[in-house]
Amino acid sequence: MNYLPLLSTIITFVFAAAVLARWRHKKPRHLLLWGIGLIFFGLGTLSEVILSVTFSPWVLKLWYLTGAMLTAAWLGQGTIYLLVRKRGLADALMVALGLVSVLAVILVALAPVTPAAAAYNTSLPASEQYKDILVRNGLITLLTILLNIYGTIALVGGALYSAYLFWRKSILFNRMLGNLLIAAGALMPAMAGSFVKAGLVDWLYASEFLGVVLMYAGFMLATATQPVKSQQPASISPGD
Repeated sequence: MNYLPLLSTIITFVFAAAVLARWRHKKPRHLLLWGIGLIFFGLGTLSEVILSVTFSPWVLKLWYLTGAMLTAAWLGQGTIYLLVRKRGLADALMVALGLVSVLAVILVALAPVTPAAAAYNTSLPASEQYKDILVRNGLITLLTILLNIYGTIALVGGALYSAYLFWRKSILFNRMLGNLLIAAGALMPAMAGSFVKAGLVDWLYASEFLGVVLMYAGFMLATATQPVKSQQPASISPGD
């Protein structure tokens, strides 16, 4: 059993609890969506833990749904609410994401499992074996691509844009650095597929672990309390 997914799961759920606790205090929508996205991430790594011990088609489907389809999109939607000032646009994108997510759940739940499931090897990561086990139709594949592109662009692009604003205004260095760490952390899981294709299985789990650690560190840094200054320019932070 590889213990990195277990560590990733623990850190992710602690991270999600911290984000949701801040949401309960301030009630901004982007924190709620970040919390939901992190729960999806945690369910994905938890599924990897379970699949490294025993095989279940429903756990494999949960892993694919949360890890491969929903995590990036919901985290990215949180960043949309943080940065897009036209609330109507953010709300419209949220409705679209909600409908697509429901469709994804239905499609993955109904996806057939091939007889290759009987030969599932718990010593190998699910990402190396799922293509031979889970039958994905063209719509599932298309939604997976679109959700990941949308989420990655929104999350990474939003973090980099926020970091640029702080750099340009020469204010709140901690928030600039925090957003850079969030962007770097968000890119790590996105690179996991490349590691698998290159045969670097250990780096797959390492990328997930480093990704959530960097995002958590970035979030804590960006939301650190700063002295109040008069006429300070408006700031953009994941914790606002």
